[in-house]
Amino acid sequence: MTIRILITDDHGVVRQGLRMFLELDPELEVVGEAANGEEALRMAHELRPDVVLMDLLMPVMDGIAATGAIRTELPEVEVVALTSVLEDASVSGAVRAGAIGYLLKNTEAEELHRAIKAAANGQVQLASEAASRLMREVRAPESPEALTAREIEVLKLLARGKANKQIAHELFVGEKTIKAHVSSILAKLGVQSRTQAALHAVRTGLVSMDELSEESW
Repeated sequence: MTIRILITDDHGVVRQGLRMFLELDPELEVVGEAANGEEALRMAHELRPDVVLMDLLMPVMDGIAATGAIRTELPEVEVVALTSVLEDASVSGAVRAGAIGYLLKNTEAEELHRAIKAAANGQVQLASEAASRLMREVRAPESPEALTAREIEVLKLLARGKANKQIAHELFVGEKTIKAHVSSILAKLGVQSRTQAALHAVRTGLVSMDELSEESW
């Protein structure tokens, strides 16, 4: 089963380079290229990719706005921010908009391949530099509803980069049960994405920064 990818970047040479790197892996298929966020949103509706690689600084519609629109309108499509920008506002904006991953353009090709596969699987992917910046941004909710013991177990595994299927296997329950737990965790913490929930787990000491996304790297 190949993972279908939409590349979004306003530089043709970057799109071409990414396509070349990604198509070396038989498990990855580039189904389209977009030059701005508006194009990415339209093409995501047409092509229904598994993962959108999203540059953040683009004309017409920037990557953060496009990420938010894609995640709202096509929640089954995961977005990975791939950018040269490491400003706090960009990192937190992308994650708040629903990006499951945040990688820098100097990421090695092999790491990029792994990150895309992990994102398609619903696993949180953050460059370590981005994770440390996000810790300053993501505030614990004022009075979060208490998580159950099982939800805390699920949150810890989610923060360590595990996919729902892996969490289900580890806790000896069905994948649907884990999906329900994850939905409940997000609602109780008042966050929109698994990535924000994972950062909450680090901030509150459930997992260490070193453990964040450790499964995939």
